[in-house]
Amino acid sequence: MTQTRTVLVVEDDPTINQALTDRFAAEGFTVARAVDGPGALAEAERHTPDVVVLDLMLPGLDGLEVCRRLQAQRPVPILMLTAKTDETDILVGLAAGADDYVTKPFRMREVVARVQALLRRVERATELAGSSLPLLEVGVLQIDRGARRVRVDGGEVHLTPLEFDLLTALAERPGTVRGRDDLMTQVWGWADAHGTRTLDSHVKALRAKIGADRVRTVHGVGYALEGGQ
Repeated sequence: MTQTRTVLVVEDDPTINQALTDRFAAEGFTVARAVDGPGALAEAERHTPDVVVLDLMLPGLDGLEVCRRLQAQRPVPILMLTAKTDETDILVGLAAGADDYVTKPFRMREVVARVQALLRRVERATELAGSSLPLLEVGVLQIDRGARRVRVDGGEVHLTPLEFDLLTALAERPGTVRGRDDLMTQVWGWADAHGTRTLDSHVKALRAKIGADRVRTVHGVGYALEGGQ
């Protein structure tokens, strides 16, 4: 990043909180930190972070409620940390406004890489805002890349920034199967074995918003966007 970014670390485990704080500081970030839900909201108001690393299980207010309140006040990219591995819990977190997630125990470099990817996505969106890129249309799907808006059969659908980028990547080659590594590289900025479950969870979240039959799974390979009505 060309300028100093502020990350808000919200984690009630003091060891993990300190480790994240030290790592982000070493990476050149300005770090704000909190150990509970109310503290997270107060620190977000005080520091206006560029990105938030948010534990799901917090005292005071849980991570889901903190996520909802943060996004209602000012949209900000949020990386959710969770010890829960059940996909339903993860999808609830994404629906609450988290952009991405990492399950515990996690690798520190993966957390940093995902935060950097979220920030790059925000920068790209800012650069493209108001641009006159042609609309992408696949069946009843219409994707306005400049305004970052999606319509399905005429009705607008709200997508997170990451969901928007995933849909756009699929829509650039409709009907073509995109491999998991290919999608991870384009949308997240890297690909490894740990990313496939993340991709699958985001595809399920995307399907819930645009229609389950519009994203076809090719087992062992990847996904394709279909143009059906």
